[in-house]
Amino acid sequence: MKVDISGDSFTRTSGRIQAAWLRRLGMAAALAALLLVEPALAQSTGEAFCQTAIADTVRNVFTIIQYGGPLLGGVIALGATVLLPTVRRSDRKAEVKEMRTQAILYGVIAAPLGTVILSFLLNNVVAGGTSCSF
Repeated sequence: MKVDISGDSFTRTSGRIQAAWLRRLGMAAALAALLLVEPALAQSTGEAFCQTAIADTVRNVFTIIQYGGPLLGGVIALGATVLLPTVRRSDRKAEVKEMRTQAILYGVIAAPLGTVILSFLLNNVVAGGTSCSF
């Protein structure tokens, strides 16, 4: 591999390298400014966030997940349990058993637990430490 350091090609190449470094430096400065300034701004808007319409929407979605998940999961699991004796084929029977297991797992366990974890994150991380009572 031969490198030509004489003439116009070296100047163009070094100019491209300098431009690339300037772009990287600018992106790093913008990222640093965002990370350093944003937490300070979040402290003042935490209490204001609790009064917005999006906070009410999030609270309502959490309520739907928290109560609707176990209700829907329980209904599906109960329906699969009732359906199980009427199914003759073994492959269909295995599918119904898997449906029952998944309904119990996601509807009764994962939905309420996920709601608690997300509400903890919203209260302590996103809203700047203020309790919005999600």
